[in-house]
Amino acid sequence: MPHALVIDDDPLFRSMIERILVASGFTVTLAEDGRPALRQAREHKPDIVITDILMPEMEGVETILQLREIDAALPILAISGGWCESQPNLLKLISRLGATETLAKPFRAAALLEAVRKCLAANAMTAGERGSAGR
Repeated sequence: MPHALVIDDDPLFRSMIERILVASGFTVTLAEDGRPALRQAREHKPDIVITDILMPEMEGVETILQLREIDAALPILAISGGWCESQPNLLKLISRLGATETLAKPFRAAALLEAVRKCLAANAMTAGERGSAGR
């Protein structure tokens, strides 16, 4: 069963993502911001991280950068809301800073699951390339 770490300061949003993922066969660990999430990532070794960008304590970009130090290949889906409409290039920038995929809020369950699938597929492809390069 794949394991997802979900980071969002909004408890209702965390819960919504958890329900979608659990219904799709994931185990889920929750964190309200980047600091506890980094501890969770070290402790639980998730298969994917889904993180909000704008959070009061430790923002998503800083969290992504530190997650990359823990595991450079970890699939990370960055999600964020309102500011995305006025600043569409920010999600592109976040991708350059380490997110595997990005998704603007609000989104439907199917869009979330598709973005998660893409993240996991990108990681599997990268792992396959690393494995074949070592031969």
